[in-house]
Amino acid sequence: MNQIQIGKFISAKRKEQGLTQMQLAEKLGITDRAVSKWETGKSLPDASIMLELCSILKITVNDLLCGEVVSMKNYNEQTEKNLIEMIRQKEEADKRLLWLEIFIGVISTVFLFTMILIAALIEMQDWTRILLIVFGFAVFLTGILTAVRLEQIAGYYECQKCGHRYVPTYASVNLAMHMGRTRYMKCPKCSKWSWQKKVIGREQANSDE
Repeated sequence: MNQIQIGKFISAKRKEQGLTQMQLAEKLGITDRAVSKWETGKSLPDASIMLELCSILKITVNDLLCGEVVSMKNYNEQTEKNLIEMIRQKEEADKRLLWLEIFIGVISTVFLFTMILIAALIEMQDWTRILLIVFGFAVFLTGILTAVRLEQIAGYYECQKCGHRYVPTYASVNLAMHMGRTRYMKCPKCSKWSWQKKVIGREQANSDE
């Protein structure tokens, strides 16, 4: 998707409706700065307000994602292209989240061991030593819980029994036995327990994920 083209299209359609950026923003419950970012191609409208935006501008979601009014003749083709592009962008975002998960996990672990080494090697009062270690564990735990959250929302887990791909709850991911990003969980589709791998693509994912 061409964000610059989409931005110009939003701007043109907004003006056709006789709306200022501020007026459009008020109708959507957002800031005019957000509208300005759309129209300059710096960002895209959030999915949660896309339908309302299209209703106000009197266009379809497909028109919006194409950055132009799509004729009925090309509608299905453009819809398919837009869906493919949205899936690709989702997969790229998921990959970035998984890299961020690794980064946070490493930093948290290094921080913990640094605090332990400082407490062990530098002369200080006992209460200060304990405080450093407790602080190190607190930061480590926060980092690990954040990393698990990123892993949970990025991509899907695939059941080894039926092949179903879904996004589990944070609690089930956090409490599951695991080896790396493979976790032992119960599939919501077949109700069987298996070691489920983290995957990025949407193949086999369905509406009950």
